Amino acid sequence: MNQLKPPEISYKSRTCKNTIRLACWGGAWVAATALMGFGPKFLWNKTLVFTLLAVGVNVAVGVGMILANKRYIAELDELQQRVYLNALAITVGVAVVASVPFSVMDRYHVIPFHADISDLVMLMSLTYVVSVAYGNWRYR
Repeated sequence: MNQLKPPEISYKSRTCKNTIRLACWGGAWVAATALMGFGPKFLWNKTLVFTLLAVGVNVAVGVGMILANKRYIAELDELQQRVYLNALAITVGVAVVASVPFSVMDRYHVIPFHADISDLVMLMSLTYVVSVAYGNWRYR
């Protein structure tokens, strides 16, 4: 006789599977970004064709990551969706508010280093992680 699993177990296994899928796509995107960023200098001596291929791979993997993220969000329960949405809102807000002054400070040599997009990506990542942790703590 085939027994049905309780919805709670099914939800947990679905969430776990989607989390692993999202992590794999995220890792693939990081690898594709590293290939795109370091490949021209260290692997193919700035050959335009290979560089454009690496950009294409990065964009294609990025689209896959976006779709995996969308699926992940859709499979979350309402409370987790709320935590996720709040974290994304805070992250976008911090990125917009921080990026403009950072760029201006770079342009007028107020900071002793060049403002790079990787700095903004790191800020966004840290903001997102802290926001999700705070949201999960707040609603427990």
